[in-house]
Amino acid sequence: MPESRPRRFDLIAFDWDGTLFDSTAIIVRSIQDAVRDLGYARPSDEAAAWVIGMALPQALAHAAPDVPREKYTELANRYRYHYFKRQEDVTLFPGVLPMLQALRARGHLLAVATGKSRRGLDQVLQMVQLRGMFDGSRTADETAGKPHPLMLQELMAEFDVAPERLLMIGDTTHDLEMARAAGCASVGVAYGAHDPGEFAALGPLCVAPSVAELERWLLEQA
Repeated sequence: MPESRPRRFDLIAFDWDGTLFDSTAIIVRSIQDAVRDLGYARPSDEAAAWVIGMALPQALAHAAPDVPREKYTELANRYRYHYFKRQEDVTLFPGVLPMLQALRARGHLLAVATGKSRRGLDQVLQMVQLRGMFDGSRTADETAGKPHPLMLQELMAEFDVAPERLLMIGDTTHDLEMARAAGCASVGVAYGAHDPGEFAALGPLCVAPSVAELERWLLEQA
């Protein structure tokens, strides 16, 4: 790829869970265990996976509709207990780190737009290999949750980037809907939480079947 190739996107925003971090299965199990702890019907794998990327209260309400609202705080606490108990078992998808390094070398600004909490994201960003990798981030507990576009709108304002110069990458329809609502382009990944067959209606520029293919597309097209 010629070094002189102009950048199409100045800022590339990534979802975290299921896009960069191989955590889908652990999130699903943690949601199911939290609901079981409270004595309610265990969500299916599909129902638990569908809410990944949403703000935690909204996600738990969708995944466990029979849990009454007054139990949401307890349910969220049980989810956090189960997730943090397992978080040492999750890592970046193979190939993510060199992909991010290649994009930085190309001069792209990199950001995270995630349904995680600020506390949760900051913990994983303390991994030695990720320190200084991202220029900015937004989490669901400090702004609006997906698919509301506020995360991306705030990142565009922070870095003075126009919508057509921002690319959102994610593994769920929530990510792609957020990008569309913000007037930004998107790319889907097929190895995460949602069935990529649902992506076409949301108009992603590409649906990458692997991290390697995502990197190839980004270096050629972004």
